[in-house]
Amino acid sequence: MSSELLINYRPYETRIALMENGVLVEFQLERGARGAGLLGNIYLGRVVRVLPGLQAAFVDIGMEKAAFLYVDDICGGEKEFTRLLGKASFGSDDDGEGEVETALQDDAEIPESNQQPIESILSEGQDIMVQVSKEPIGQKGARVTTHISLPGRRLVMMSAVNHLGVSRRIEDDEERRRLRDILESLGTGRGLIARTAAEGATDYELKAESAFLDHLWAKIQADILLQSAPALIHQELDASLKAVRDLFTDQVDRLVIDDREQYEKIHRFLTAFSPEQTPDVGLYEGSVPLFDAYNVETDLARALNKKVWLKSGGYVVIDSTEALTVIDVNTGRYVGHHNLEETILKTNLEAVREIAYQLRLRNIGGLIVIDFIDMEKEFNRERVFQTLKENLKHDKGKTKILPMSELGLIEMTRKRTRENIDRLMRRPCFYCQGQGVLLSPISVCHQAFRDMEMAACDYPHQPLILTVHPSIRDLILDEGRPALEDLEKRLKRPISIRADENTHTEAYTIEPGPPATNQTTT
Repeated sequence: MSSELLINYRPYETRIALMENGVLVEFQLERGARGAGLLGNIYLGRVVRVLPGLQAAFVDIGMEKAAFLYVDDICGGEKEFTRLLGKASFGSDDDGEGEVETALQDDAEIPESNQQPIESILSEGQDIMVQVSKEPIGQKGARVTTHISLPGRRLVMMSAVNHLGVSRRIEDDEERRRLRDILESLGTGRGLIARTAAEGATDYELKAESAFLDHLWAKIQADILLQSAPALIHQELDASLKAVRDLFTDQVDRLVIDDREQYEKIHRFLTAFSPEQTPDVGLYEGSVPLFDAYNVETDLARALNKKVWLKSGGYVVIDSTEALTVIDVNTGRYVGHHNLEETILKTNLEAVREIAYQLRLRNIGGLIVIDFIDMEKEFNRERVFQTLKENLKHDKGKTKILPMSELGLIEMTRKRTRENIDRLMRRPCFYCQGQGVLLSPISVCHQAFRDMEMAACDYPHQPLILTVHPSIRDLILDEGRPALEDLEKRLKRPISIRADENTHTEAYTIEPGPPATNQTTT
């Protein structure tokens, strides 16, 4: 399988596309300094509110919305936390699974959570060093942790624990033992995890990276003493270098970027940390834009559609709310060749591959419910379930899947740390406020008539003026004229209809008009 990492850089945004066999499988977007990713940033924050009922706290890190800190994301051990509040060296009592899984998309084991109540650990007004583990999504602020980790290309360092680990994605037992022996020989006194990219790395490369991370941590400790909360202490790499560090692995054949300055920066980065990969970096100078040349724009446009067609003629519909995504599978134009059960099974299996691809591409997270077409045979239901599990193995997002129910539903969760493509590139419709539907014009007319009956009580001796959108006015004076005349007769007063292009089609205003003896309806 051939794979390429494409970076489309412009001063106002950086777009990153991971291609496999010419197909877009992962996409990231970072827009300017204002929209720069927060994931991995380290802040000196101030606790603004402690919520014992939720076992959480809000922390001011200088953003528009306060960050959310859950009790299990606080370093265990009261002594260590006291040192933290005093701006001394501190770290994590876990092995970095949170940061590895979110910021770095690697695997490690999780230790026991902090069992102390949050009100005994935190108080309002206290300063605390935190790291962003989940960027703001929707209306929610960032999620932060005190389990500080510093990612390198091959290693992740945890600042105050002496736990050693190796990514689960390195499956060779001999290589795992070799890496663990190297980590033990480093003797840094802090936790280290060998990332997937550490596979095959030499002793010298790992020792050099460990020394670099030690130096970086010492600098962070020194910088925090000079700051007052809220303050940014350490900023993660920019989008281009972060993509090189986290996505440009041995499984990626080539990296292509379309900006010379960024190309030279990446070249220097790789020369320092992974010189053997520098020949695999190319500068794109074609006249056709990079993403158009590789057909990325077409795949991106497809990722924004609710309906995704399958090759057989079936289709899936993807509909998301803030915390729930529903995926519906339909046979569409596909009618099969032999019998109904075979047609349904083939459609469901094809949909499984497309769904796994779309979850990864769109970065869909939260609770996901997939409504497959009903199958009579238990064997076929199990086959679809196992096929879905197999296809999700390629997804770096952590997933949990429940077996298919008798109704043909599969419930699953997928963890994400960034906004999905839809929220990154689109916003709710300003007209329908994201509902996707509007009241029908005739419904607006009738609702306005009912409200005018109520308004007549407030203005017992005055005519009424109804201001509506031009399309609603035309409907009232045409199809709705009999109802309008009936309303005037019952209210015993004239009603004037005015049009305003700036009025929402669902909105209207009712106000009293000046008393007149010969007012006519217009």
